[in-house]
Amino acid sequence: MAEDGTGRPTIYSVAERAQVSIATVSRVLRLPDQVRPATRAKVLQAVEELNYVPDGAARSLAVKSHEAHGLVLPELGGPYYADLLTGYEQGAAEGGDSVVLLLTEGKEAVDLLVRRLAGRVDGIVLMGGVQIGESTVAAVRRKIPVLGLANTHEESVESFSTENVHSAESLTTHLLAEHGRRRLRFVGSTDASDDVRERYAGFVAAHEAAGLVAADPVPASFREEDGPRVARLLLEGGLQADGLVCANDELALSVMTCLIEGGVAVPAQVAVTGWDDVMAARYVTPGLTTVSQPVRALGREVAVRMRALLADRSSEPQHHRLPTQPVIRQSCGCP
Repeated sequence: MAEDGTGRPTIYSVAERAQVSIATVSRVLRLPDQVRPATRAKVLQAVEELNYVPDGAARSLAVKSHEAHGLVLPELGGPYYADLLTGYEQGAAEGGDSVVLLLTEGKEAVDLLVRRLAGRVDGIVLMGGVQIGESTVAAVRRKIPVLGLANTHEESVESFSTENVHSAESLTTHLLAEHGRRRLRFVGSTDASDDVRERYAGFVAAHEAAGLVAADPVPASFREEDGPRVARLLLEGGLQADGLVCANDELALSVMTCLIEGGVAVPAQVAVTGWDDVMAARYVTPGLTTVSQPVRALGREVAVRMRALLADRSSEPQHHRLPTQPVIRQSCGCP
């Protein structure tokens, strides 16, 4: 098997295993849609079996003026990603480093895209919601540093996140104990990310502490486009609730606006809460009760840690949690 001086598989290894030319392997890695499906499948199988990660020409230079960070995100829509990216760019720029973005939503062969990116950058950050296999994560980790952001791909990958469970429990307890709500529904898809799963876990914990049974979550994305659908469910009687604990502010603001336009009094009839504390949450009427999380600081801290790992990869993986804090405004029923 053809290997480089470190024992890692090379493009020659993949070509040999797939029984195709090196040019074909290169074409699959660069332009997979232009290769016949059967041939592409053989090459991708060889890539997976060998845990191959491409090498980039830039990485062969002995001396570089700066490092390149690969940041893998599902998308860039909404205020959350704007703050996150601003913080990350700031942290990277402090060391003179650059950032290469990979957005995965709507794309096929995400594992292959991540492996290709690993050949062009010096370290990779994987955001929660990015669906890639553990074998890809392991293969990339053998080559360059990998950090998890708002996810836990595996224990051996150092990760950064914000606290979710306790703040979600506190917020839900506030609705139950202070406002007497008894038909709360959590709005958000728990399969979307670790963050949403943990927020729902806090929602459940608050109900259990009050001797109540939490209802199943109402599936919804983080996007405002899902707000009207959730609001219609309530307006048309398909959803019974006196309070909605939404997975983020973008969704909560959209739901609340549609409910008010539909004649529902918020919070008198239905309380609505969010998560993130985006700027709009402070200026809408009623003001949105939510949870504040330091998104920009989170992005910066991840970038700073990546710079440290690029300088010294010998440290043990750590798992970092930044604190969050419920912010009480009028949409929950408080004056």
